[in-house]
Amino acid sequence: MPSPDIVIIGAGMGGATIAHALAPSGAEILILDKGGQLPDRPENRDARAIFQRGFFRPEESWYDSDGRPFNPGNYYCNGGNSKFYGAVLLRYRAEDFDGIAHADGDAPAWPFRYGELAPYYDEAERLFKVRGKAGEDPTEPPRSGDFAFPPVPDERAIAEVRERLSRIGLKPFSLPLGVDIDTWLSHGRTPWDAFPDARTGKMDAETCALLPALEHANVRLKNHCEVRRLIPASDGRRIEAVEYREAGELKRVTPRLVVLAAGAVRSAAILLASSPEGLANRSGMVGRHFMNHNLSAMIGVDPRFTNDSIYQKTFGLNDFYLGDGKGGPPLGNVQLLGRVSGTILKSDLRKVPEFMLNAVARKTIDFLIMSEDLPDPSSRVRLDGEKIVLEWRRSNMTAHEGLKGVMRQALKQAGFPIVLTHLFDRKTPSHQCGTIRIGVDPREAPLDPFGRAFDHPNLFVADASTLVTSAAVNPSLTVAALSLRTAKHIREHAYS
Repeated sequence: MPSPDIVIIGAGMGGATIAHALAPSGAEILILDKGGQLPDRPENRDARAIFQRGFFRPEESWYDSDGRPFNPGNYYCNGGNSKFYGAVLLRYRAEDFDGIAHADGDAPAWPFRYGELAPYYDEAERLFKVRGKAGEDPTEPPRSGDFAFPPVPDERAIAEVRERLSRIGLKPFSLPLGVDIDTWLSHGRTPWDAFPDARTGKMDAETCALLPALEHANVRLKNHCEVRRLIPASDGRRIEAVEYREAGELKRVTPRLVVLAAGAVRSAAILLASSPEGLANRSGMVGRHFMNHNLSAMIGVDPRFTNDSIYQKTFGLNDFYLGDGKGGPPLGNVQLLGRVSGTILKSDLRKVPEFMLNAVARKTIDFLIMSEDLPDPSSRVRLDGEKIVLEWRRSNMTAHEGLKGVMRQALKQAGFPIVLTHLFDRKTPSHQCGTIRIGVDPREAPLDPFGRAFDHPNLFVADASTLVTSAAVNPSLTVAALSLRTAKHIREHAYS
């Protein structure tokens, strides 16, 4: 194989987006992806296969701080986790870049303000064909104009819930979504949240970024290639080679420039596996500051209400994003979950007959309660030999409990007398980020503000590991926007 100009490791939201942005440059680009293309198969729309049998979960184990194994919620396929995501493409709020004081600590400021990233948010929304409506969200940051596509419409039951919440003074807003709903439903009348997409209507990293990038003759994709480590040159400054395993055989490729985009956990693991101290690790911060949103499911039950929706996930609430409504600190974001059926509930309630769970589910409305996880250097990814160890320390639970409290009260006021909550398993990484963060001081961060390694001028990182804070919104659009910004920097300065 001829040596490419650029090797991109990973074809998820970051890797696919940066490949799309670099493709017109003419540089010879090789993308190495651990997975392959997700086939169009019956299990893609089978809730029992997805939720009860774990059909798509990877056959691997990570380990917690006590050495106990667990099966992580990461997926290896072209498009990465975006193939399964809820397609919520929210911008960080402007205040998220400034630093925010929370009840249990402070979220630090980013090395640049929101205005620096705003044009790339615009570009990312166009790339992922985001559906939405500007002006509904009270915390919405400044933007150059409305969305190019109207919002995904509320179903009858969801419109009723939106109206109920509006009547008690809340401000539901249409979630910015990357879904062509007509195409999605034409392939099966199911939700899209957590259902994998084989190019059937979800605007994910493969559909919107990777496939268009591969239309360029200078871009190649090699599937089922697991990158093991990066090999530095003898002077330690530049990355000389990328070592990967393909069909059981170790191979190497020697690019001029490397873009690491394997995800927050695996990108950190690759750097840590590449030398005794870890590459790009002068700061000692590679693998540290792991963040994972605090998430709970909240289900409101009203025996008089009938939820006959199919997909449900069309609006959110940011009324408590910047404060608790009483002059106190921020609490977080609330958004509808994808429709929760009895089939899905049975994955946790295995002893309850499914027909009973379906009857209950028709009387419920289902929300995701999301609060920011604060960066902490002791919350980390590390290696034990070849084992990935995830030592996640929850933070900011005061805010999370506060958000559950105000939403429980709001739902009861809106006519849902029974409200149930379930805290997501801490061993299931959700919106993982922060392990190779950007910064201005090489003593405190592995990367500069453009995602370039301070220690290795031909190494960039372009995935959620670069995020300084987790904020309290889905990270996908921010990862895409940062990748577009990094791509522009590479085109202008990479070989200087």
